[in-house]
Amino acid sequence: MSQTAMTKRESQAPVPSERAPQTTVYTPRVDIRETDAEVLLVADMPGVDEGSVHIDLEGSELTIRGKAVPKAPEGFSLTYGEYESGDYERAFTLADTIDREGIRATVRDGVLRLTLPKAKEAQARRIPVTSG
Repeated sequence: MSQTAMTKRESQAPVPSERAPQTTVYTPRVDIRETDAEVLLVADMPGVDEGSVHIDLEGSELTIRGKAVPKAPEGFSLTYGEYESGDYERAFTLADTIDREGIRATVRDGVLRLTLPKAKEAQARRIPVTSG
């Protein structure tokens, strides 16, 4: 991946704020793929649907937040669980080569896909060579 397209920002201590109720916040695992035209970010966020994902872009910082809503099938109760539900949060710094107006997001089965198109000026292109 090109170092100019996007950089990972490590988690920092949260700014003191009111947050109720207190819940666990996880850092979702993310795969990042890049082509000449775009960057694709795929984040695993089990339990999250399109109504509980919030994506904010402030300046060059892209922040992903999701609230996992556990759903038990009707008539069943949890007997044994190996993982806890919680919220998700992750932030990235975007380079100027990303077209901020063209960013698209979809979520399906707890997997968030963000498509970050590159600005036309930043896209790779082949220069034809002629003789003469």
